[in-house]
Amino acid sequence: MARFQMVLTFLATWFLTANAQFGFFDQMFGGQQQQQQQQQAQNVRSDSSWYQAQYEGAQCTHYLCPGTLSCVHFPHHCPCAWDSVEDKAELGEGIAICGSKGGWSEGEFAKKVQLARKGLL
Repeated sequence: MARFQMVLTFLATWFLTANAQFGFFDQMFGGQQQQQQQQQAQNVRSDSSWYQAQYEGAQCTHYLCPGTLSCVHFPHHCPCAWDSVEDKAELGEGIAICGSKGGWSEGEFAKKVQLARKGLL
């Protein structure tokens, strides 16, 4: 019985020492969760202050596109924000719009816009 108590005392002392020196219990039961939470990216703020700061800080001597912050000569020259999935159609009054390619054939978005402007779509 005395030997059993000595073993228990030794183990308890060892656990307390490991806990104090290495944060053993913290790492096993919560430290990893804290590290994972800290490594997760933070969501973008919901106000527009970041965008406004980028817009105001951009250098452009011509026209600064509000959607892409590209510097172009004319507003209708602004590129689509997602060129790989969007097509651009110019409306003829110096205005251009972007729309999803949606798997249509080349130039189909511009054709649909023209049909809609004529009231045929």
